[in-house]
Amino acid sequence: MGAKLNLVYAVTIILFTISLPSHGYDPLDPFGKITIKWDLLLSSPGHHTVQVKLENMQEYRHVDKPGWKLSWHWESKQVIWDMRGAETTEQGNCSAFASSGTLPHCCLTRPTIVDLLPGAPFNSQVSNCCRGGVLTSMSQDHKNHVSVFHMTIGSFPDDSGEFTMPSNFDIGVPGYSCDNATSVAPTKYSTDKGRRKTQALATWEAVCVYSQFRSSQSPKCCVSLSAFYYRNIVPCPTCSCGCSSSHCVKPGEMPPYLEQKHDPEEEVSPVVECTKHMCPIHIHWHVKVNYREYWRVKITATNLNTMKNYTDWNLVVLHPNLKSVEQVFSFNYKSLTPYHNGINDTGMFWGVKFYNDVLLQAGKIGNVQTELLLKKDMGNFSFREGWAFPRRILFNGDECVMPSPDDYPRLPGYASSSPSAVFSFVTILFCFLLHLFV
Repeated sequence: MGAKLNLVYAVTIILFTISLPSHGYDPLDPFGKITIKWDLLLSSPGHHTVQVKLENMQEYRHVDKPGWKLSWHWESKQVIWDMRGAETTEQGNCSAFASSGTLPHCCLTRPTIVDLLPGAPFNSQVSNCCRGGVLTSMSQDHKNHVSVFHMTIGSFPDDSGEFTMPSNFDIGVPGYSCDNATSVAPTKYSTDKGRRKTQALATWEAVCVYSQFRSSQSPKCCVSLSAFYYRNIVPCPTCSCGCSSSHCVKPGEMPPYLEQKHDPEEEVSPVVECTKHMCPIHIHWHVKVNYREYWRVKITATNLNTMKNYTDWNLVVLHPNLKSVEQVFSFNYKSLTPYHNGINDTGMFWGVKFYNDVLLQAGKIGNVQTELLLKKDMGNFSFREGWAFPRRILFNGDECVMPSPDDYPRLPGYASSSPSAVFSFVTILFCFLLHLFV
């Protein structure tokens, strides 16, 4: 019997471990990824023209400022002679080409590439470049989820000059890990208004996936709950995003000026308002009104980070009644059905362009809010047992900490479990254990 219990325990631990999203799998966006595609357009010894395309194929995760920083490792002695649409952060030691009259753009074994900024010189641009490394999600902005740049690649004087695909890719965004590039079918290009197709000489593709555990050791947001039928607000769990109060500021205050200055090309560490939960982002779900055929919910997202505005923010909510959304006020909304199996319980919210698409840093106007009008599904709808509250909430693709279900607002005078039900459950459990060990 002991061996059986040990086996069950081991299997449980294994299943729990592989179910964690540390490997980059997201059940709400199972096909989400960022791809790095290399197209070899022209090739001759010592001279190769390449197009590189980064494509964000995620429904709701985006790459915000300071943007992607693509790097790789050259397998042979290759250099970048020229670039369009992007540039390397350093040139490196190009003394081997001192007598050539013109130095390469970059001679590093591991170059780091950054997107050009908006307004770059026209002769340095290519199509789908120059957005400072920002990649929007597919749901929010399908036109700007791609970045492209061109390179002319050569080699050191003592190298054969053959093109070799680099390895060890990294996009320089916290939480993402990339595999090595593999050969895929050559990319085809349409010309002459689609009447003719050309194709690359060869194409390789690397895939990058996101893991919240890689991105941060602690959560980045939390959720509080309230309802018109419950007089108390269920707060975010204590220490949801950490317990350290040494690096926070009192509400209404700002960090010292020297702390506010930082490199715009680097991600700045959050300095949050001092709270019991210590989260940069606080989401509040309030069940506001109950009608005969409808019910209304108010959602508020508050920025408690004094160091950052969240541009093109988004919320993903999991709730069974989202299949019957009648109207969303002041936010954009899209239903997410990743498995196309008829289950419609996940929705994405984001701000209206030039109205509330930027969640401003902590302060009086550092919040955005909306109201939802949902049609009741009379077969499932209930205010009992916390049914009216979300199962999961994500902010910018990161899961928020939810209160314990035992703390959810409950109807007045309604107990979660009657004494007879508890007694029946204990009796059944005792009989099962007795049968197992006798």
